[in-house]
Amino acid sequence: MGNQANAKQKLSFEKALERLEQIVDQIESGKVPLEESIDKYAQGIELIKQCRSILESAERKIQVLAKGEGQDVQVTGPLEEGEEA
Repeated sequence: MGNQANAKQKLSFEKALERLEQIVDQIESGKVPLEESIDKYAQGIELIKQCRSILESAERKIQVLAKGEGQDVQVTGPLEEGEEA
């Protein structure tokens, strides 16, 4: 299990999101047995946590870079899907 956890940590944001989409598709298909669906759901939760962590880290980096350029970037909240920045 330790190797699996390390592999997940090394996923890029894009790969983690792709894996999450695959899990959702599998669960929504209704072809996955209940116990396996629960395991996949747990995997999905871990991938969501990883994606959030990556995004928060990127946000902090952007704020530091912007302050270095004399700009103050304010976080106004998460963008909704399709919303322009």
